[in-house]
Amino acid sequence: MKANSITSDPDILGGTPVFNGTRVPIRALFDYLQFSSIDEFLLGYPHISRQMVNQVLADIARQVSVPPRKRNHEAAS
Repeated sequence: MKANSITSDPDILGGTPVFNGTRVPIRALFDYLQFSSIDEFLLGYPHISRQMVNQVLADIARQVSVPPRKRNHEAAS
């Protein structure tokens, strides 16, 4: 898996999606968002920029907002 800001490589944390160019799991961001804030995340991971966080969130939003493909029998109708 590779988006502009997210990398998944079997040699980096066993393929866990991470911020591109780092070993910081994307999951860590969502853990912080569940219990705290982006500001707290940035304090915990000072080498991650707010721009990197914003790009990850934009890439994920883009991935989940893609409309589903029509199934073959729906396309034939």
